[in-house]
Amino acid sequence: MARFTTLQATTVRRHTTRFLARIGISVALATAFAGMPAPAGAAGKGKVLVIMSSAHQLELRDGKQYATGYYLDELAVPLRKLIDAGYTPVYASPDGTVPSYDRVSHDKMFFDGSEEKLAAAVKLVQGEQGPVHPKKLSAVLAEGTAGYAGIFIPGGHAPMQDLSQDQELGKILLTFHDTQRPTGVICHGPTALLSTLSDPLAFRKALIAGDIESTSKIAAGWPYAGYRLTVFSSAEEKFIEGPKAQLGGYVQFHAADALAEAGAHVDRVAAYHPNVVEDRELVSGEQPFSSDAFGDAFVARLDSYQAR
Repeated sequence: MARFTTLQATTVRRHTTRFLARIGISVALATAFAGMPAPAGAAGKGKVLVIMSSAHQLELRDGKQYATGYYLDELAVPLRKLIDAGYTPVYASPDGTVPSYDRVSHDKMFFDGSEEKLAAAVKLVQGEQGPVHPKKLSAVLAEGTAGYAGIFIPGGHAPMQDLSQDQELGKILLTFHDTQRPTGVICHGPTALLSTLSDPLAFRKALIAGDIESTSKIAAGWPYAGYRLTVFSSAEEKFIEGPKAQLGGYVQFHAADALAEAGAHVDRVAAYHPNVVEDRELVSGEQPFSSDAFGDAFVARLDSYQAR
């Protein structure tokens, strides 16, 4: 078999790349196929662990339930920014099943009134770059988190049901906290931070029972005590509570109250106005109308950490 000289091989690679690009294959894929290094800036910046809830129902007071999941824009908007910035999302959830999104969030009002942006968001989360093949949290814990640049937990009411009391998630979050790697949480997602309590299940029970003395004892030593953060406010929650409102009932506890009881300094603005708070490694957004600003802030924090 004839052998190419270095010059001939380079010429073949160049023409192959041009041909593949001309028929619609991306430059990055074309160059990889042709054996050439990708252009500067095309390489990924690293992986971001995206934690999804496995809950599809939120338990309300009086035995009622609310069909829920993640909020579409709270995942899709920051996710698009992460991918465009060069980060690769890796999904995980308690049981490793495909999460659902809250149908109330399927609304163009969360996407600047644009049907096109709404459709693009649905396409993104249901495609291969979305949470269609999540790992189990136990698998992530076994593998370790050293290979991740940061961790992101979107909202929707679902995290209040399982992530807030998931002890495996608590151990995962602590690995990011201990290394000060960027941690992004939005809307009800910040309640997942409660999983790092010494006994998150007991804290939840005491919180629901209104046992402030017990919540105070359990909260001692919480890793995020003293952090400034934001979360779906009690005023915003009350607006959608009630038999004739969105939830059809009342939540067992308000996210903002729970985090305050644990020791966080909870910031809020006027209901349903954008709000993003940054403190140390933590970036938090208040509700779905904060998703755009939150995504920008979280990507900026990741980039800053990577530049160290």
